Amino acid sequence: MDKAEFQKLVEEGVEMIPEEFLKKLKNVAIVIEDSPSDEQRKKTNVSKESLLLGLYEGVPQTKRGANYGLVLPDKITIFQKQIEQIAHSAEKIRAVVRDTVWHEIAHHFGSGEKGAVKAARRLK
Repeated sequence: MDKAEFQKLVEEGVEMIPEEFLKKLKNVAIVIEDSPSDEQRKKTNVSKESLLLGLYEGVPQTKRGANYGLVLPDKITIFQKQIEQIAHSAEKIRAVVRDTVWHEIAHHFGSGEKGAVKAARRLK
């Protein structure tokens, strides 16, 4: 799948998030990369043999205090090649992208791994 098609799927995934959450997204950028960098893998303890579909890097909203400000946006990275390794059709890629976007946005709102998994499952 080319980058433009994949970008559209990511945008669709964001649009599927309920309005109540979309309005509360603050200071976060969503980007697409082919695969995680060595630094990202090291930071998350994910080996090169393991797949990482998405990654949230930043300060969750639940940890932002009164002095939070003048900081770079949080970053959600969606890894295209990693997703394509497990999803072999356009519809499956769409579903995995949607779930991954929701999962990483749940981290932005302060959910731990279990909570983010539950949040992604709610989309189905």
